[in-house]
Amino acid sequence: MRLLIVYIFLFTQFVCAQEVKVFNGYKTPAEQQWVNSLYNKLTFEERVGQLFMVAAYSNKDSKHVQSIDTLITKHKIGGLIFFQGGPVRQAKLTNRYQAESDVPLFIGIDAEWGLSMRLDSTYRFPWNMTLGAVQDLDLIETLGEQMGLQSNRMGIHFNFAPVLDINTNPDNPIIGNRSFGESKENVASHALALMKGLQSQGVYATGKHFPGHGDTATDSHHSLPYLPFNRERLENMEFYPYKQLFDEGLASIMVAHLNVPSVDPTPNYPTSLSYNVVTNILQDELGFRGLIFTDALNMKGASSYMQPGDIDVEAFLAGNDVLLFSENVPTAIEKFKEAYDNGVLSEERLEYSVKKILAYKFRAGLNNYKPIEIDNLYNDLNGFENDDINYKLYEEAVTVLKSDYNTLPIQDLATENIAYVKMGNDDGSHFLEMLQKYAAVTEVSGDNLSEILDNLSGYSTVIIGFHKADGAWKNHNFTDEELLWLDTIAAQKKVILTAFTKPYSLIPIKNFKSIEGLVLAYQNNEIAQTVAAEVIFGALGSKGKVPVSIGGSFAVGEGIETQSLNRLGFTTPQNVGMNPAMLTHIDLLARKAIVEKMTPGLQVLLARRGKVFYQKSFGYHTYDNDMPVKNSDIYDVASLTKILSTLPNVMQLYDENKLELDARLGKMLKEFANTDKKNITLKDMLLHQAGFKPWLPFYVNTLDSTKHPDSIYYKKVYSPEFPYQVSENLYMRKDYPDSIVKIIAETDLLPKKKYKYSDFTFILLKEYLERQSGKTLDVLSDEAFYKPLGASYTTYNPLRKFDMCIIPPTEIDNYFRYQTIQGYVHDMGAAMQGGVGGHAGIFSNSMDVAKIMQMYLNKGTYGGQRFFSEETFDTFNTSYARKKDNRRGLGFDKPQITPPGPTCDCVSEASFGHTGFTGTMAWADPETEIVYVFLSNRTYPEAGENRLSKNNIREDIQKVIQDSIIDEELPDDMANTEEKSTTTNQKK
Repeated sequence: MRLLIVYIFLFTQFVCAQEVKVFNGYKTPAEQQWVNSLYNKLTFEERVGQLFMVAAYSNKDSKHVQSIDTLITKHKIGGLIFFQGGPVRQAKLTNRYQAESDVPLFIGIDAEWGLSMRLDSTYRFPWNMTLGAVQDLDLIETLGEQMGLQSNRMGIHFNFAPVLDINTNPDNPIIGNRSFGESKENVASHALALMKGLQSQGVYATGKHFPGHGDTATDSHHSLPYLPFNRERLENMEFYPYKQLFDEGLASIMVAHLNVPSVDPTPNYPTSLSYNVVTNILQDELGFRGLIFTDALNMKGASSYMQPGDIDVEAFLAGNDVLLFSENVPTAIEKFKEAYDNGVLSEERLEYSVKKILAYKFRAGLNNYKPIEIDNLYNDLNGFENDDINYKLYEEAVTVLKSDYNTLPIQDLATENIAYVKMGNDDGSHFLEMLQKYAAVTEVSGDNLSEILDNLSGYSTVIIGFHKADGAWKNHNFTDEELLWLDTIAAQKKVILTAFTKPYSLIPIKNFKSIEGLVLAYQNNEIAQTVAAEVIFGALGSKGKVPVSIGGSFAVGEGIETQSLNRLGFTTPQNVGMNPAMLTHIDLLARKAIVEKMTPGLQVLLARRGKVFYQKSFGYHTYDNDMPVKNSDIYDVASLTKILSTLPNVMQLYDENKLELDARLGKMLKEFANTDKKNITLKDMLLHQAGFKPWLPFYVNTLDSTKHPDSIYYKKVYSPEFPYQVSENLYMRKDYPDSIVKIIAETDLLPKKKYKYSDFTFILLKEYLERQSGKTLDVLSDEAFYKPLGASYTTYNPLRKFDMCIIPPTEIDNYFRYQTIQGYVHDMGAAMQGGVGGHAGIFSNSMDVAKIMQMYLNKGTYGGQRFFSEETFDTFNTSYARKKDNRRGLGFDKPQITPPGPTCDCVSEASFGHTGFTGTMAWADPETEIVYVFLSNRTYPEAGENRLSKNNIREDIQKVIQDSIIDEELPDDMANTEEKSTTTNQKK
């Protein structure tokens, strides 16, 4: 009886299906010939087999593999849709299955945000909801191209994307993040861009889930969703994106399992089985001529209403071409035979879909099928370009929804005291790390709200990071406790809430008024966390527009475009015109330096156009290999102090017309008024052509007969008479720093005035600056530069601020202090000044040094603040005596005139920087816009032979950097320098 009822129903559908058209959509005569020839060779069962795309897995056992083998060899199925597994395993299985099939198989996959939606060890791109915030549609198309390339590499012909559902229901359990948003225009434009990108690579895009799954509160995997909308609503809303993509050549459609009475009044009847929906509306009214897929036929939204086999025939008679995820192919083929024998299924109907399928196989190149190349597959799928695209996407997507009182970006770092509070159940450590690259941000936690509030006292701003697991269907909601804590903290503090979740997670927040800054980052991954930190601190202006409404608080399309303050940001090498493959040679050079014991460890940072594109740490604090170097560790930068502390203060005085380049030393410091040095000018001092001796071992005269610190000058404990700490348990007499100045005043000048590098200039300038300002140089530099720059890791005497464990030691001293020097300045003269020297004493990490170098590269500006004028920078960055064999600028080192020198001899003459005795280097080039920072403790355990310098490690790294530039031709002067460098390297 049941079978009779089914056939009566099928016959009713058959009557409607008699107007089936003959397939004539061939694009070329060759295609038509191939299709017709192949079709004519197929038996009825083989033709029916072409209709099935069966679920396959690369993470299941041999029993599953053998079942697929049988479906291919015995039942002649037409395709496979792969689900969970891995790329190499899937590729091997694809090759196996294709080799077994007489007709090449279609391979499909759900890869809405890339292959990682189904496969491990592959790259995850953003969800559609995140992409919906992006306004640059060209970027969405680029993403589609990349997804298409990856599908091609995997032998995949159909990506079942883009999702065309308009998610107007925040409670939608299955679409949500898979939708581009709730605006039909936004969904259509973004889906169209993604489709164009995919199909430009020869991969078929599949729009889904027709007629529209966006306004449902039911998951069709589990039951049949009900849509009460009238036809007008469907025409104006749900059909809108489909019409737009049909006009642009969308290859295929997936029909959903939905109950929509306005288009098919049959009770509890899925749209995927409806002739009116699939044929009358989709094909005839909307004019779609591409391939039509059912949604998976094992989903309860369809399978609960009909038996396996019957449902396949029903779906086909409705007008679908490809039957996805059939539960029982052998039974279905038998049912097709019964329907054919009983006149329910016509030859013409079967021919129409099978020939259409074969035509699409021809267009996919399956007439000349080639197996997937397995070698290098993983690397090809996980190339550098993935991060390039992802950075750009998140830079465009991150959305600022509130910035009361211009809270965002945070501007005046000198007055801010910032705390970070983590909420949610996922990791936020990278976000905190990124925040700390911009300012001194302290993580605050507590066991209860009262404890957190107590711990937040004294902080001016609280950044709350809401971190939930980065899963498209996972719970992103605040707990009731978190909502209470958020509301209470925001009532008492200036709060910047940053949500690494879907927009709907913000709906339960009832009081947005007390939240001054609101950033929506959409997903909780490292790139989203990086970009969110950039937006908060103004390294990047926000551009995103929220793609859905958030309750009654924020409307779809809202988003504040915040300004960029030109702080250093972060990106990938290719995004700033650098070759990432070439840059790997830096890693080799760094490891060489460590393996050959030129230095225990090191940091390298590279930035271009205001973006850090390479920041790595190598090795350990010591050769004991017990403490790996981290990017946040701080090194004694030695002579970099000259340009990181003393020089910018001098430049600022010059800029304010408080100091002239022809100022005389005798006027600047009274000790020189009646000496042979009184007429030395500031300019000559900064050019290192004042006639000073290079240096003096000041400490030698303070040792006793046993070559140990003399008790006349040193004590083991602090006292007002011995206030200057030289090292652990060693303090110097308070009048001795003045003695250093007097010693310099009494020291003979060199016999001939010529270029000779000397520490004396900066020792004296430190004294001058302190007398002029009434502040010690450490305080002066901190207030004038480090605090406003956000250089919170840059300091003299770091042990007053930081734990020793983040400071690599510089030497085991057996000639002066007789201890391991760690956290105290290595330079003896600076140590004798209490660690605060004009020529040495600064400790910093690569990021902070880069900030100062970027400020110079910006000619005096950084973070929205001007420190001195462009004219002042140009004045100090000029080599006034280059024709006299003096390469120096005013305080800055410059490229060598003839090798050897401080650089690779391949940077422009406009470049500038400095090197340091402990194995450090900071260099910037205005022509290429590159900042290069190298920090190490090559002096550990002893400072004797400078093998780091002899082996040209810093210079060779700089050469790699120059060779990595891929986006522009070198200017003529640099091209000439490049030729010289090549000759020099050949000689070496």
